[in-house]
Amino acid sequence: MTLEDHLGDIIRKGRLASGVEPGLAAQAAGLTAAELAALEETGQSSRPPNLAALAAAIGLNAAKLEGIARGWLPPSPDLSLWRELRQITTTSDNLSVHCYLIWDEVFRDAALFDTGWDAAPVLRMIEENGLVLRHLFVTHSHQDHIAALGDIRARFPTAHLHTGSKNAPPQHRNRANDFVHLGSLRITNRDTPGHAPDGVTYIVGNWPDDAPHVAFVGDAIFAGSMGRGNQSWELARQKVREQILTLPAETLLCPGHGPLTTVAGEKANNPFF
Repeated sequence: MTLEDHLGDIIRKGRLASGVEPGLAAQAAGLTAAELAALEETGQSSRPPNLAALAAAIGLNAAKLEGIARGWLPPSPDLSLWRELRQITTTSDNLSVHCYLIWDEVFRDAALFDTGWDAAPVLRMIEENGLVLRHLFVTHSHQDHIAALGDIRARFPTAHLHTGSKNAPPQHRNRANDFVHLGSLRITNRDTPGHAPDGVTYIVGNWPDDAPHVAFVGDAIFAGSMGRGNQSWELARQKVREQILTLPAETLLCPGHGPLTTVAGEKANNPFF
């Protein structure tokens, strides 16, 4: 799997986050404005940009940005460590999005994190594994993450919905220090707004055989990048630093787009942090 954001996407996001005009960024990179625009659009450049100077100008880590340019990818995790974890990817209008299903291996109670575009593969996996959906956790309410919510709730009307949206009924809103037990698994939440006002990261611990924690991060952070700061770039970066990158280094990060990664991998390689 390729990164969700290519080099140009990352540069554009860094430039927007720092408020640097394209002409100044192009000058720092040693490119023309047209060459920078092409780089941001395609991730490719007709001649090598000065990434160190560009990174300094737009507030990114130069060494990590150069690593992205050299083709860094997170190593594929051994998902057999988390036997009851599945990633489900659906696509609409060329936009792919992940949702994630977990369950307790003894009682077969399940929880879903986001829904993706299409309920069918989620419902099929639930049926194939003999599960009952007990909880539905929403990382944020952008359409690609909740498009199948109605269909899934129609099939499992008693599944409890969890969300950071202040517009949701009180019984469905996350609260600080809440935890949910799914058999032996323990699910907690941390607010991670910035990309979306209702952004939430859910952390699952107590996996069998002491497997590392798993964090479902929505679009707060991607492998090598981050979600757009639609609400606030500064807030988005702050919350990732405070609420996600403070988790144990081996924590598996499950984003809404792109490959799986870890806290340690992002600390070492993500140019935004």
